[in-house]
This record gives sequence, C-alpha cells and structure tokens, in this order.
Amino acid sequence: MPDQYAVIGNPVAHSKSPQIHAEFARQTGQDLTYERLLAPIDGFTATAAAFRARGGRGANVTLPFKGEAFGYATSLSERARAAQAVNTLSFEDDTIFGDNTDGAGLVSDVTRNLGCAIAARRVLLLGAGGAARGVIEPLRGQQPACLVLANRTLAKAQQLAQSFGGAIEALSYAALAGRQFDVVINATSASLAGSLPPLPPGLFAEGALAYDMMYGKGETPFLAFARGEGAATRADGLGMLVEQAAESFLIWRGLRPDTAPVLKRLRQAGA
Repeated sequence: MPDQYAVIGNPVAHSKSPQIHAEFARQTGQDLTYERLLAPIDGFTATAAAFRARGGRGANVTLPFKGEAFGYATSLSERARAAQAVNTLSFEDDTIFGDNTDGAGLVSDVTRNLGCAIAARRVLLLGAGGAARGVIEPLRGQQPACLVLANRTLAKAQQLAQSFGGAIEALSYAALAGRQFDVVINATSASLAGSLPPLPPGLFAEGALAYDMMYGKGETPFLAFARGEGAATRADGLGMLVEQAAESFLIWRGLRPDTAPVLKRLRQAGA
C-alpha cells in the first residue's frame, strides 16, 4: 500500500499541493498518495488524528490551522519554534514531529529561482502576522544588511521584532518614507482582498526585487504597485509554495526533488 500524505486546511479545495507532490513522487520514484482534507474550523486536531489513525505518514497544514498544528506536535524543529507555527507534520511511531518549511521555501525561491542574493542587502518585510513570523528566522540566517519589519499597527510590529531579540527594526508604513530597500516582501494578506498596504513611494532601490507571498491569477495589487514604482524584478509566491513543498518532501522521504520542472509546469498551466 502506498504511504499516505495529505494537506489539511479550510478551505483546501484550491490547494495545489496534491499536484505538486504527485509530480515529486513521479520524479523520485516514491510510492505515495496525497489528498486534500477539509477540516472543520473547530476540528483540526480530530481531522489530523483520524488521518494518522488510518495510516497517514505526514501532512501539510495550511490556513487557518498552522498555530493549532504547533500545539498538536509532540516534537518541534527549531524553525517551527521560531515561527510558532507548523506547516509540516511527520508521524513516526508515537511521535508527531512538527516543522515549518515556509521560510526555507521563500529563501530558496528568492536566492535560487530568482537569482537574488539576500546577504548584505536591505530587506523590508511587510506585515506582522503569522506569514511574516514564519520567514523572519530564515531571512535573518541569510545575513541581510538590515531587516526592517513594517505594519499598519506599529505596536504589533514592535512586539514581533522584540520576540526575535530586537535585532529587527520595526516601523509603521508611514515611517518608511525616504527609505529604500533591495528586497521588499509582502507578507500581508492584502492581496487576497485585492488591496494594498498604504506604502509610500520610492521604496524600491535600483535593481530591487518585489516579492508577494500570495499568488493567484494575474498580477497582485502589490506587484502592480511595484511595477509602477520601477522594481526591477517582481514575483508572486508560487515558487515559495513549490519550494516549501520540496522541503516537506525531503523531511518525509529523505529526498529533495527538482523543483524547476514542477514550477514551470504550474506556470504554464496558468497557476
């Protein structure tokens, strides 16, 4: 019987994870199945436990359950502890291992797929929610010249920055006026609502990358803003999705798949 994996979320019907992991399995010759599991808003633990009980070997966790998955795990990676969220669960005997591959996925997409160095660059991270928290430690690990966290509510940005030891500068959006950055990452959910954080003009330095962690059909409002502001490179979060999935696959199967053909296929399909 093939090993069973799944993605758990609400909603989850839109998830491209089954397609991605099916491609990974074919590429690496792994015998596995991967399904979508829609969990009730108040039923993540029951859904995960039922899947594990019927032989599930691991699961990806998407919105809104990454915080609950953090509490559900009995063992945690350091990057999951830093993010205080889990997007990858591995079931082994009595252990439920929780990891967070989001930040690693982002860094891989930016540095490898897009060819943009983060080291010694000025990095701006927009938002102070779970998406931002999940990528801070991997971004810091790249040793940027500076990492600035900006949010609509300054106090929330300051609180998040302090939770990482205070080595991150926290600002309101208005306080960004006059500053320039080499890498600007949108970790807010504004694009999902078709809106844009209230950003001042002039944020993008010459040759800058604008990166939206959201993805979907067409250009996001943030990327449209970045294009109008002259950002040299613009990218959505589809590459991050594929790269974080590859990191999960490595945790589960001990093999790292080649992400390039999978990402190319998704792009061609209009993902």
